[in-house]
Amino acid sequence: MPKMWGRNTSSNVQKAMWAIAELGLECERIEIGGASGGLETPEFLLMNPNGRIPVLEDDGLVVWESHTIVRYLAATYGLGSLWPGDSRTRSLADRWMDWMLATLQPAFMNLFWGFYRTPEEHRDGKAIKAAMRQCENYFAVLDAHLQDRGFVAGENFSMGDIPAATSLYRYFEMGISVPKIPNVRAWYERLGARAAYRLAVMTPFEELRGSHGHRQPEIPTT
Repeated sequence: MPKMWGRNTSSNVQKAMWAIAELGLECERIEIGGASGGLETPEFLLMNPNGRIPVLEDDGLVVWESHTIVRYLAATYGLGSLWPGDSRTRSLADRWMDWMLATLQPAFMNLFWGFYRTPEEHRDGKAIKAAMRQCENYFAVLDAHLQDRGFVAGENFSMGDIPAATSLYRYFEMGISVPKIPNVRAWYERLGARAAYRLAVMTPFEELRGSHGHRQPEIPTT
């Protein structure tokens, strides 16, 4: 049985656990990080020297970095489903996974930390507005891409949907004004019909509200 180290309120852990759920795999999740601590222990650093979650152990193999974990799971257990069999389709899934990591996620994390995880009295309104504009621009790009597709890589759900859609739940639910992005909304509704998405991603995150004062980490994570 695979083991996953990470707290269930981490969006990066949710990406990996969503993939696990889509694949129907049994997995033991070990609570670590956040209030639970444990990221700086010698045992954990031996698995991931960066001291970050998630970390997957599968049959003696240790894998870290959330998108790498999703790709590993898809390639190992989801050939033809999460891992598209056609290399052209797979390249499209890969592109949007990398786009999420390099483009959307930094902007969204600035917004989530600046607005949601920072107490109101410490918020930087100017920075929040700038992050909101960035997110609006990036989600507009995704909306245009989804105009003639059911999912990110075509008409079938794949690993390419997981990273951006994990942040989408919090983007819609954290209490900010969001733009009219009808194609993204329709995609979100299709994802919401998936039991694995509801189980791994559509979970309460109220405990994160205002939980980190006015200081953001150098590389913010949820």
